[in-house]
Formats: sequence, structure tokens, C-alpha cells
Amino acid sequence: MSEEILINVTPKETRVAVVESGILQEVVIERVNKRGLVSNIYKGKVCRVLPGMQAAFVDIGLERAAFLHASDIVVPHIEGNEEPNRKIELPINELVHEGQTLLVQVIKDPIGTKGARLTTLISIPSRYVVLIPYSPNTVGISTRIEKDEERRRLREIVLDCLG
Repeated sequence: MSEEILINVTPKETRVAVVESGILQEVVIERVNKRGLVSNIYKGKVCRVLPGMQAAFVDIGLERAAFLHASDIVVPHIEGNEEPNRKIELPINELVHEGQTLLVQVIKDPIGTKGARLTTLISIPSRYVVLIPYSPNTVGISTRIEKDEERRRLREIVLDCLG
């Protein structure tokens, strides 16, 4: 399997393409004047809880507070939650409170007058592995790795490193 990384840099943007065996696998375009926040992870502080909207606003150091809906809050260890990375429907004021600090990840960039949208289900992706710290299956291995034995081996290596 041959692999190529193609890079094109201009003053206004950088484009990177990954080609495997002549097939385009991934394209990333980053514009200098418009860098997105999606996937960024922040330690934020809940500044307002709105029970009527089932949402909270979280200060993550941006111009506007970011929006965190109750459905985007993952509660890892609640009795009766068989799958800790699944969302449980609880009122927002039972999930968070003003002044509470949270580790959050941006899932949607701010637009116009609206702040960024957040989740508490943190995921750190790489090419073949995804680390999801608050999930019982903390490591996901890409299905691009077709051999089950190799996928198991890689999962064990990562889990051993995590302790």
C-alpha cells in the first residue's frame, strides 16, 4: 500500500490531502483568517443554567459563553446507567450548577450571535485510534484495520499505556 501526503500552502490557506493506493482518504483545509474551534477541548465554568431550555451556558474563555444542552451531557457513573457513555435524560439542574467546572469539547463553531455548542463526551481522534476517556470502551480502533487480531493487539497496547 503506497501512501502520499500532498500539501498546498498559500498565504490564505493550507490544504493537506492523504492518498492511499491512489484513493483520496482525507482532506484538511485550514484558512488563516477562519480557524474553527470544533474538536477543541476546554476547561469551562458554568455561568448560567436555564432549566426551561434544558441548557447551560459555559465560559470557555471566548467572547461569548458556549451553549451546553442537557442532551450533550454524559453522566459516566449513575446507578442504572448500563452504558456510561450513553446519555441519561435528567433535568439540567440535576446535571450541572452555576460555578461548576467542566471538561468540554466544541462540537459546533459559534455563528453570528450564538456561542459555540459543547459536549462533555470528549473524544480525541487520530488516524486509526480514537480515545474516549469517559467511555467504558475508552479506545476505538479504526475499521480500516481489517484484521481482527491486529485490532485487538493495538487496543491492548493502548490500554496498557493508559494503565
